[in-house]
Amino acid sequence: MKMFLCFLPQSYLLPAPNNEYVTGSMTIDNKKNYADVHVRSGLYSSDTIFDYQHGYIATRLFSRHACFIMKIDEASIPELQDIGRQAFERQTMRKIYSPRVMWVQFQSGNAMFGSIREWLRYGKPIEQLCKGLPLYKLTKSEPLTNSNSCASAGIPSILGINICERLRENY
Repeated sequence: MKMFLCFLPQSYLLPAPNNEYVTGSMTIDNKKNYADVHVRSGLYSSDTIFDYQHGYIATRLFSRHACFIMKIDEASIPELQDIGRQAFERQTMRKIYSPRVMWVQFQSGNAMFGSIREWLRYGKPIEQLCKGLPLYKLTKSEPLTNSNSCASAGIPSILGINICERLRENY
């Protein structure tokens, strides 16, 4: 699998594990302080908004027909200027350890549909990405020993963000 990312004015062809092709594009708007990332890879396709002005990240996972949103954690999420570089480094140098690997969870069944108040908090780019879809809030968690309930898609995976369903414990 190969990934082609375009960071205006630079482009990169990124190799991926099984010689398939992945297309991706990233647009960074420095004036509005956000990045818009599109990754197309069949089942693993996603769109992601990093909105630094409002302090949120939203990812639309096409395989799950849902949006996942979380507050930007400055210790775990790269700065706007570093997103493109980190995506390139992570994709081409997967075996290098990075302290920026982050595990987040959502509770299935706790989806909401954004209200006007929430869209004002999250910003217009995230509203345009997620409006009309179930919206799950992500919370940071400890690494999971069983990652079968985790979604692997697009830029979150490349940047080391593991999105996992919080499994209910049986009592």
